[in-house]
Amino acid sequence: MTQTETYEKPVVPIAGVTVDGRTLAGACFFLLAAEFMTAIMLAAAMVPGYDFRGGAISDLGVFPETALLFNASLVLVGVLNLVGGYAFYRLHGRRWLLAIFAIAGLGAVGTGLFPLDTGGLHGLFALVAFLFFNLEALGSATRLSGAMRVLSALAGLVGLAFVVLMALGDGGAAWAFGPIGHGGTERMIVYPVMLWLVALGGALLGEGGTGESAAPSRV
Repeated sequence: MTQTETYEKPVVPIAGVTVDGRTLAGACFFLLAAEFMTAIMLAAAMVPGYDFRGGAISDLGVFPETALLFNASLVLVGVLNLVGGYAFYRLHGRRWLLAIFAIAGLGAVGTGLFPLDTGGLHGLFALVAFLFFNLEALGSATRLSGAMRVLSALAGLVGLAFVVLMALGDGGAAWAFGPIGHGGTERMIVYPVMLWLVALGGALLGEGGTGESAAPSRV
């Protein structure tokens, strides 16, 4: 198993009830990634003629058929990342990593509250979410060990590489999108880190259920 460095069983108080920190973090990460990937899959299927290659993921937030589903799912992603990030912080104790999770969560909430058709605020929040969700994967790699450490670093690096490609493409260098277009490039920013969160959530849920502790990270 993969575990973060900790010296006593972490608990998080919620409404007077103490919850195992690993279980809470794992549930939040697993649910946020699973619900968001399901939501964008369903939303894309609900819009006739939606262009996966050329369209932005955020286009799903302005179509009448899918606006509520997509934007609500983004807000939920942000809230779950904030809660899960705090529970995860109770495991690793690094404030800088908690800050990364918090900024990523706020970016997702803002992206959902200010859809694509509201103007510049949407683009700002979306960029923050793109950057910081992938930075949280890279940052988490410093607190994990084994295969999860490798997966964390890989997911973050892939996502950030495609953030750069998207910036180049949006800046006029259409070659940066390659054969997958703008839509594919955005999905390569989002999908790897979402799959990583599913894996991390599952690992933490497993550890929370058994109470076992693996070797701490090398940091």
